[in-house]
Amino acid sequence: MFKPQLFTCLKNYDKKTLSADVMSGVIVGIVALPLAIAFGIASGVGPTEGIMTAIVAGFLISLLGGSKVQIGGPTGAFIVIVYGVIQEFGLSGLMVATVMAGILLVLMGVFKLGNIIKFVPYPVIVGFTGGIAVTILTTQIPDFFGLKFAEGAPSIPGGWIEKIGYFFKYTEGCNWISLAIGLLSVLIIVFTPKISKKIPGSLMAIILMTLAAWLLTRYGVLETSAITTIGNLYELPSGIPAPKLPELNLAEGQTFWDMVVTLFPTAFTIAMLGAIESLLSAMVADGVIGDKHDSNTELIGQGVANIVTPFFGGIPATGAIARTMTNINNGGKTPVAGIVHAVVLLLILLLLGPLVGFIPMACLAGVLVIVSYNMSGWRSFVALSKNPKSDFAVLIVTFLLTVIFDLTIAIEVGLLLAIVLFLKRTNEAVTIRSFHNEIDPNENSDIQIADAEKLVIPEGTDVYEIDGPYFFGIANKFEEITRREGYKNAKPIVRIIRMRKVAFIDSTGIHNLEILCGESRRDGIQIVLSGVNENVHGSLAKAGLIHTLGEENVCSHINIALRRAAEIVEKK
Repeated sequence: MFKPQLFTCLKNYDKKTLSADVMSGVIVGIVALPLAIAFGIASGVGPTEGIMTAIVAGFLISLLGGSKVQIGGPTGAFIVIVYGVIQEFGLSGLMVATVMAGILLVLMGVFKLGNIIKFVPYPVIVGFTGGIAVTILTTQIPDFFGLKFAEGAPSIPGGWIEKIGYFFKYTEGCNWISLAIGLLSVLIIVFTPKISKKIPGSLMAIILMTLAAWLLTRYGVLETSAITTIGNLYELPSGIPAPKLPELNLAEGQTFWDMVVTLFPTAFTIAMLGAIESLLSAMVADGVIGDKHDSNTELIGQGVANIVTPFFGGIPATGAIARTMTNINNGGKTPVAGIVHAVVLLLILLLLGPLVGFIPMACLAGVLVIVSYNMSGWRSFVALSKNPKSDFAVLIVTFLLTVIFDLTIAIEVGLLLAIVLFLKRTNEAVTIRSFHNEIDPNENSDIQIADAEKLVIPEGTDVYEIDGPYFFGIANKFEEITRREGYKNAKPIVRIIRMRKVAFIDSTGIHNLEILCGESRRDGIQIVLSGVNENVHGSLAKAGLIHTLGEENVCSHINIALRRAAEIVEKK
């Protein structure tokens, strides 16, 4: 059920909570400013688009979301996807992909898939997050070093390998002033928390480096062209962009539906990434504040934000862990803090927009270098390297695919590989045993102790026990074992299949069981099931297998099954 946290929190709202929310919202808004600008520029759009994303999406996520303290906006995870979409399909393609992703997020929430998203394997998350970090770091090399490219060089390619090759082929030198600004920015961001944890290091770096660059050029110490600023490359914000529909750049013979089909995998990746990052952020916040978010409402809020934001020129948005933690640490209590953060960014855009043009590009690159480092999760890489090799393999494959190809392929292959390895481990964990003479009465089982003397298996009877779920990975394994055992021993009259530890059975298991019953019937062998739980019994009944076997041959525990086998053997 769709229940935004804002409306729940407002029922008992008071002045003390309002004061805490306003104070936290102002601080978070200031912290979000440099990140919104940096993410917008790195994504291939511009500073205005980054700020508008933080304003519109941040407002809607707090208004409609399912978390009390979640702060939404642009994040580093989307940089790679957005940049690639713009290069291939332009801004109109980005808008279509983002709106489609928003619709998918809303549908995920409506169909209550919020909890399912949380089951994405941890190695996959660490792998693609680390890959994104490396890719972001690579995109900042030109601005951080102030690289000078050969005259007539083509535009920088989107692929990681192509980009590295491009730098080696076309670079003719670097700007030492830009490098100095970038390095100083990194040092300021790193050491500011050691002086004061209340002051955002990224904001301090932007203020100091922008002021230094302005003074050095203002008083003639450096030429204006020596420092590349945002104003040199982008049109500065002059107000709130009016909502508009972009012109679709369709190729000759291409229809809008063709574009939708082409962009669907990208939209799905944006939706999945947004859902994963948002719900992870909300879960981390829950652990800190001792609350529980509504994952489905959160997905719907994220979806609405991504449907609306592109009409204002914005890019994909999701819950941001760093800004959410800043909100918590500064006393934010309710979604009102997130709304205040959006209002603060709006006022900055309206009143201080022109000043954005003085920010050096190398300083923003320094901010993103730190963002990349924090995203890299290298400690998680080290920790996972000590885990099972299969988990580490999933991590490395996802990481390499993200860096070398793109995030869409990485998530798809990473998830597929994780599922295959999980099924392999599950298959190895399930055991199938056969008994031909007697069953040990001392094992943990459904055997009634008083009837222990009856545990001798009647002559002409084989007992097979399945320990684990009877799904498609195990069904063939069981079939192979029954065939192999059949060749070793004389043909039995009764074959008992003990299913006390079978939690569930899927369609493949049922199908193989039907085949086994049919073959056994042709060979004159009666199948008797033992210890079938209610869930499995229901599945077999729906498939008609209970009717085929007869209720008398489906027993609640092994004692009854053995007595039934003795009756069948005696009649033979």
